[in-house]
Amino acid sequence: MLNKSIKFFIENKLVAILLLSIFIGWGVATAPFNWDTGFIPRSPVAVDAIPDIGENQQIVFTKWDGRSPQDIEDQISYPLTSAMLGIPGVKTIRSSSMFGFSSIYIIFEEDIEFYWSRSRILEKLNSLPATLLPEGVNPTLGPDATGLGQIYWYTLEGRDEEGNVTGGWDLQELRSIQDYYVKYGLASAGGVSEVASIGGYVQEYQIDVNPELLRQYNLDLNALVTAVKESNRDIGAQTLEINKAEYLVRGLGYIKSVADIENAVVTASNYTAIRVKDIAHVSLGPAPRRGILDKEGAEVVGGVVVARYGANPMEVITNVKNKITEISGGLPSKLLPDGTKSQLTIVPFYDRTQLINETLYTLDEALTMEILITILVIIVMLFNLRASVLISGLLPVAVLMVFIAMKLFDVDANIVALSGIAIAIGTMVDVGVILTENMIRHLDDNNKQAKKLALNTVIYNATSEVSGAIVTAVLTTIISFIPVFTLIGAEGKLFRPLAFTKTAALTASLVIALFIIPPFAALIFRRKSFKKSTKLTFRLGLIVVGLITIVYGNWLGLVLIAFGIIALLRYANRLPFNGFPQAEGIISIITIAFLLATYWRPLGFDRSIVINLVFVTLLCGIFFGVFWILKHFYERILSWALANRILFLAIPTALLICGGFILSNTGKEFMPSLNEGTFLLMPSSLPHAGVEENKRVLQQLDMAVASIPEVQTVVGKAGRTESALDPAPLSMYENIVQYKPEYLLNSDGKKQRYKVNNNGDFVLKAGGAVSNPNNTSRAGNDLKENIISADLLIPDASGEYYRSWRPQIKSADDIWNEIARVSKLPGITSAPKLQPIETRLVMLQTGMRAPMGIKVKGSNLKEIEAFGLQLEEILKQAPGVKREAVFADRIVGKPYLLIDIEREKLIRYGISIQTVQQILEVAVGGMPLTQTVEGRERYMVRVRYPRELRENPEDLKNIYVPVSRGSPVPLNELVQIRYEQGPQVIKSEDTFLIGYVLFDKLDGYAEVDVVEDAQAIIASKIDSGELIVPQGISYRFTGTYENQLRAEKTLSVVIPLALLIIFLILYFQFKSVSTSLMVFTGIAVAFAGGFIMLWLYGQDWFLNFNFFGENLRDLFNIKTVNLSVAVWVGFIALFGIATDDGVVMATYLTQTFNKTKTNTKQQIRLATLKAAGKRIRPCLMTTVTTVLALLPVLTSTGRGSDIMIPMAIPVFGGMIIDITSYFIVPVLYSWKKEYELKKAIQIEDQSGGSL
Repeated sequence: MLNKSIKFFIENKLVAILLLSIFIGWGVATAPFNWDTGFIPRSPVAVDAIPDIGENQQIVFTKWDGRSPQDIEDQISYPLTSAMLGIPGVKTIRSSSMFGFSSIYIIFEEDIEFYWSRSRILEKLNSLPATLLPEGVNPTLGPDATGLGQIYWYTLEGRDEEGNVTGGWDLQELRSIQDYYVKYGLASAGGVSEVASIGGYVQEYQIDVNPELLRQYNLDLNALVTAVKESNRDIGAQTLEINKAEYLVRGLGYIKSVADIENAVVTASNYTAIRVKDIAHVSLGPAPRRGILDKEGAEVVGGVVVARYGANPMEVITNVKNKITEISGGLPSKLLPDGTKSQLTIVPFYDRTQLINETLYTLDEALTMEILITILVIIVMLFNLRASVLISGLLPVAVLMVFIAMKLFDVDANIVALSGIAIAIGTMVDVGVILTENMIRHLDDNNKQAKKLALNTVIYNATSEVSGAIVTAVLTTIISFIPVFTLIGAEGKLFRPLAFTKTAALTASLVIALFIIPPFAALIFRRKSFKKSTKLTFRLGLIVVGLITIVYGNWLGLVLIAFGIIALLRYANRLPFNGFPQAEGIISIITIAFLLATYWRPLGFDRSIVINLVFVTLLCGIFFGVFWILKHFYERILSWALANRILFLAIPTALLICGGFILSNTGKEFMPSLNEGTFLLMPSSLPHAGVEENKRVLQQLDMAVASIPEVQTVVGKAGRTESALDPAPLSMYENIVQYKPEYLLNSDGKKQRYKVNNNGDFVLKAGGAVSNPNNTSRAGNDLKENIISADLLIPDASGEYYRSWRPQIKSADDIWNEIARVSKLPGITSAPKLQPIETRLVMLQTGMRAPMGIKVKGSNLKEIEAFGLQLEEILKQAPGVKREAVFADRIVGKPYLLIDIEREKLIRYGISIQTVQQILEVAVGGMPLTQTVEGRERYMVRVRYPRELRENPEDLKNIYVPVSRGSPVPLNELVQIRYEQGPQVIKSEDTFLIGYVLFDKLDGYAEVDVVEDAQAIIASKIDSGELIVPQGISYRFTGTYENQLRAEKTLSVVIPLALLIIFLILYFQFKSVSTSLMVFTGIAVAFAGGFIMLWLYGQDWFLNFNFFGENLRDLFNIKTVNLSVAVWVGFIALFGIATDDGVVMATYLTQTFNKTKTNTKQQIRLATLKAAGKRIRPCLMTTVTTVLALLPVLTSTGRGSDIMIPMAIPVFGGMIIDITSYFIVPVLYSWKKEYELKKAIQIEDQSGGSL
């Protein structure tokens, strides 16, 4: 069936062309990259930076204004948590009780559908008993979004026509515009779940009542409350018909101004009215707030856009930006006293688009470099330009087919998913190389025959000969990724898309190799004669097109001119060396090397193209040289190995032992963190700090961080946004630090070249030039004058890249160190190195803001805190733990002012509890009475005591409580006022109170090792009696490392099963257990090679030398790499690739021995040498391609490289060591045949002797 299909496509080339056209068109339409062709409609795959690996959770948010965390916990969080535990599919429930609100996180099992879980929660909320919660308290379901939904943050700022900040707007104005115009406008954008406001002041009407006047007029507070409420009413009086015309009747009575409230009548006597203004002062003022937003030292107003669950983040951000453009015209402006027009502008300070674009660009760049290297390898090793076109054409088409599959199966495009394509390049090329090399060999053999076969027949024979081996090789690689599909939890969400894309890429390459390449090979290798005039026209046309290309500024036109001139010279018989048939190949090699030097720039963009070209040439030359030597001496080495089997097999055995030893001593972690280009600085202030103190410290912190030259902008948040997704106390800071990219970028997020003069200085738009201290030794002394912005430079495609970091700043870690240095301020804690997305994921998974920690459970908050503090001191002694990052929750540290009512004294005066509590509520926080309706805007009306009557506890004591019959009584006579420390936040999990002890690891240590060491030291303290665990207290380590342990547990079961399936596939191919085991040895040797490479990466001496002033350790990102899920995925990819060459070698050995009869040991070895010698070239080509194609990944420093590199290292090391399989399989196969011969001779001798 397979061969019939291959033959059909070869004979019906039009079908293959149409199929290829469909793949290309459909692939371009679904590609996640910004490919706008203008005529192909776009329906791109959903795009994000990394997968959403957070828990499957919903949030129930409940407000109860003015209530303490203890009240919230006892009366809201605990009852709701108890009720929600019975919902089907619930895994665990976490809650946070804070001042004024409760947040309950209901975490479901992974297989529970997101919106189904929301409907179950709503059912439960609607069926709650009426007495379960306090009166007037209504729990609400949070937005249909996850923690990663916060994709776009912005501020509202006054700007002039040139975009400069003007100010001129007060915080109340900005907040009103945000709440009632911008918020609703952006919420209407497609895919937006909610827009939450933060910062500024919410306006309200404030009635400062004078209790002394109330007493004089013999009025109580209820009279004032009733008067204000009754003065804020509108009615509809149906209709009135006048002269046959119908009129709608409205009674207007809503409060519109301060005067409306002032003139409200409280009571009247003898035609004399007592109005509100007679007993109170009415004004507009700010409502109490629990959130502050600051930008580089100035308080601002802003908001955050949250994407809906399952929405395409890139598309949502685009919709939001379009909506901003639409509503910006309606934003107000004002003329400032100095004559400047200040236009209110929406200014983003966190836009995930940049991260997504940079991540895609990193992958796009890596794929482009891999394709170029693939072409280079094929040309060098085959010296056949047509073959290189065939094989290299396979890669982009296969990638487009992957995009089609991702669109059909709703797989998002992100750095992890698309990395599956990057690490599949080796196997994809392997398929094309094996097939095309076999075609060339068959064509060469056919040319030597007297009776030549038809070209279609030759192509068909070549394809069918290796089709079985190709299918087997690809199937083994696909099967090897079955373990990744079985991963669950965060690791499953992270890597299942990668397994899908790799599987799709391999399937696509198999389809293209078997059904597309053969018919196109029949077209490309066809030798068709053209008229001399046609040939001449074509050659001249190449030169003309080349000249036009050069005129438009592209130097690749030189290549076309060179091809045209060579063709003309060959046509005129003016080329030496028999027409110099290798000329086009040499030009192509030089061109590709130059392209690699230009766009890969392994030595850095601050080095010249010539130096990079020399390095690329040397690097490729070293690998090509080693493999050329191996190919040249292959038969000699194999002859020696066949003659010295035991000695030779000792080499891979020793490698295997080394790999096993390294495995047992390698550190473990869940995942290397993705460099997001943004830091999240999350210190905490002291629990007793108030709003103004937190504002002051936050502004100091922002200004300190903004002073770092590499920081582009910093915006700090204290407290929470108006969203259920952000349950942060006022003492928690979140400073989003956006630092500058290392090199200036253009509007598409790609590195931009700028014009330079003959001295290497950058030319300015305004005239003159400036030197960059990173690019030249002619830099000026004042560094700040040399680091300039992109809008001052002139873009030039032939110019140089401009590095925007200081010379001493080598990496993002150096920028973080600067941030940590300047953020050491009194009154705030230190903070671990965090990033926005990374932190959201950690908080969703563990409930804490650090990757590692200890959960302390108990029933008493003071005991939990005390035990946590003991653990904090012990953790600081643990090896690998960063001392300054260890922090136990200070749970019971918030000052409480408790006003304890003495009931016996109330009885004496005949006063009710409600009367006293109402007086307290009004006096301290104020009581919201009603809400005004002013068009679309709504403002609260609040009654309270003047500030001078409630500034301190002594003032509270003098507040008078009215008595129905008699003089008012001071509050001091009725209550006891005392101080007490209480909780700022009460956290619980499944109704148990909980506290966290956060910690982080030092660089160079593995997460799992650090946790295990910490567990051991705590256990030893408990055993020795130095640490006593109180009764009712328990503790458990938690963090992202748990994902690694769970993944290892799953993989330890599934990987052996996958290997067994691979073995069965090999058995079905070869029908021999022994042959299958021989091929299987490639996996074991490659496995050892991968671990040896990991070990080398952790050695300080490995590649620790300079080349052209660049240290190779920095160039190849060499540092300690721990055994993470990403590394295991790399090993799984390696297992499939490692069997490919063995399958090809064993297949040809089997075919050779089936055709050749061998009767002696010498004949067996000669046949082995002959068969292996014919297969060594395609095997070497696949290895060289895989190894060289991974070099751009290993040297990558762009966004997303942090995840790709750990996956590439095992493949790189394993494929280098897997060279031994070129000898292991023939040696073992020959040994098997020799044993069979020996056994046959013995049987023959025995049968002869018996006769």
